[in-house]
Amino acid sequence: MRWCVLVFALISSEIMADPLTEAETRFRALNTYQATVRSLAGDGERQEMHYFYRRPGWVRMEFIQPHRGMVLIYDPGTGRVHLWPFGPKHVPVLTFAPDSPLLRNPRGHRVDRSDVGALLANLRALRAGGSMSLLDDAEVAGRPATVLEIVGNAGAAVAGVHRYKVWLSQDTLFPLRVESFAVGDSPIETVDMADVETDVTFPERFFTP
Repeated sequence: MRWCVLVFALISSEIMADPLTEAETRFRALNTYQATVRSLAGDGERQEMHYFYRRPGWVRMEFIQPHRGMVLIYDPGTGRVHLWPFGPKHVPVLTFAPDSPLLRNPRGHRVDRSDVGALLANLRALRAGGSMSLLDDAEVAGRPATVLEIVGNAGAAVAGVHRYKVWLSQDTLFPLRVESFAVGDSPIETVDMADVETDVTFPERFFTP
């Protein structure tokens, strides 16, 4: 029994020493996830959507605010984005490249790089050119979270971000909240992910309506 306790303690210590690497490992093991995503930009712009992901990169966004009812789907096979302004049951349907200026928001986000895996890759890239520290544990919507702060070296940034503050769920290490800051520490965006479910079984044509 003491040996089991010691092994568990060593494993837990290793995870806490590098929760970012463990978060990436756990994400790579997922096939699907869904969440309600709410963002607040530094300029006060708000956005809310239901977000769905399936490997190897399918993305479906159902907008709540703004453009309520709009649905956007990214097909990794064709590399195209299909957009239904009034929902999949209504015409028209528009098709774009994922780097289209009509789809990129003012902070440069792209639908084909919007999943949690892309976020974790950005965190790792910024840490490689800076540092990471563990802050005091906290709660997000009642869920215990491990809090990381990742800061680039002087003037360094990844995707325009110089500093990240990230809340990872302590049981799954899935991101629950992310705050990003530019060089000079001006706020870029705060993103909250609620109602997170992993390895969800989606309807057969959910990403190809």
